Amino acid sequence: MPLKKQKKKIYKTTKRKYNKKISPSYIMMTLFVFVFVFLGTLYFLGQEVSEVHVPQEESLNEEQFIVQIADYSKVLQEKYGVLPSISIAQAILESDWGNSELSVKNNNYYGIKGSDSEPIATMKTKEYVNGEWIEIKADFRKYATWQESMEDHSELFTKGTTWNENQYAKVLTAANYKEAAYALQESGYATDPDYPEKLIRLIEQYNLNRYD
Repeated sequence: MPLKKQKKKIYKTTKRKYNKKISPSYIMMTLFVFVFVFLGTLYFLGQEVSEVHVPQEESLNEEQFIVQIADYSKVLQEKYGVLPSISIAQAILESDWGNSELSVKNNNYYGIKGSDSEPIATMKTKEYVNGEWIEIKADFRKYATWQESMEDHSELFTKGTTWNENQYAKVLTAANYKEAAYALQESGYATDPDYPEKLIRLIEQYNLNRYD
């Protein structure tokens, strides 16, 4: 066959194949496969991101909590005269090692009450009244940082309350943590009749008086 005619025949065959119509069912099947693969890829990528790139926050363990506030409690001791062992033990007891709702949301480590002139959070709390525990709602101070909470706690002991500026004077003049713990009870810091013993137990269990 002459070369010229052969080329012409090949050209026509190619042209016929190129102009062949694609069926609608083929298009639908292709789109279905594409969407399936796309959604599957997004799913597995989402799983990988959630498992690898979004770590959960972990609360401090007991020793980490003590270490976190111990140094600052010594700074406050020099400034206000509050024993670090008392400051740390009260923070542990009042905030449940920094895990209570009041401490997590409002940085209030000592259950210090608030007034209308201050940023406050109204929350439920338990008080020991007439020989039994009751649940009430109370206004508590909100703090920007836990350090601010610790300093306000120390200031409370030195400045007292609006009705008695010397209310916590015995806490500051106590010779040791045991005297200070009982002075807190006598001064009306907490209604819990076992408050001093709880503080002393914490101080001795974790050797907190090493910071005094």
